[in-house]
Amino acid sequence: MLFDTHAHLNDEKFNDDRDEVIQRALDNGVRYIVNIGYNRETIPSCLELAETFPFIYAALGWHPTEAKEMNEEDLDWLRNLMTHDKVVAVGEIGLDYYWDYSPQDIQKEVFRKQIALAKEVKKPIVIHNRDAHQDIVDILKEEKAYEVGGIMHCFSGSWEIAKMCMDMNFYISFGGPITFKNARKLKEVVKEIPLDRLLIETDCPYLTPEPYRGKRNETAYVKYVAEGMAQLKGVEYEELAKVTMENAKKIFHIR
Repeated sequence: MLFDTHAHLNDEKFNDDRDEVIQRALDNGVRYIVNIGYNRETIPSCLELAETFPFIYAALGWHPTEAKEMNEEDLDWLRNLMTHDKVVAVGEIGLDYYWDYSPQDIQKEVFRKQIALAKEVKKPIVIHNRDAHQDIVDILKEEKAYEVGGIMHCFSGSWEIAKMCMDMNFYISFGGPITFKNARKLKEVVKEIPLDRLLIETDCPYLTPEPYRGKRNETAYVKYVAEGMAQLKGVEYEELAKVTMENAKKIFHIR
């Protein structure tokens, strides 16, 4: 049984065959999915999916590339939605220095506000980090994010950064890139991280693993991430699936 800890099944790329995609996930051993709503447009459809399918949960937050669009009314809206029984995390939130859509100072302010919200509602956080490793770690420390912990989504940093995050009560999640032939450094990081801190994800429809790289990703393909991770860790696939399932249920407080 597999747990896809990060999906975007409400993305428009699934508009023509969403139900079939979800059924294929079930057929391939996926038993839990956390779907992400990250702005005004995606949060309602994310909640709708979680309400429709018992095994789909929601993480809601404001993506850093959208930070300049967020206001206090949006933050209050998020706060109210956190009482929904299918909402298991605040996310994805963080910093993105690759896309120049929102100024870095605004990204940091919105990031800090959402960490405070997570501590207020006692839910873990899902971190988006692109080219902002040290600033992410510094803000997590300053805002005492270890009080709620969370997930470093689609991790792309060094072992040193991973260790700092684990010391702050964070799990390290990997997706399709660990199956890429040229991802040598990333694979070395996977080997270093203890099994009890690892998670798997797809980030579908993005970051498709081998052997489907270049095509639309979907939750069923999380099994290729699990296979790749099991190989890197030197454990049986079934053990890797079991451990990552337990880890995900623990951080998301799913019984």
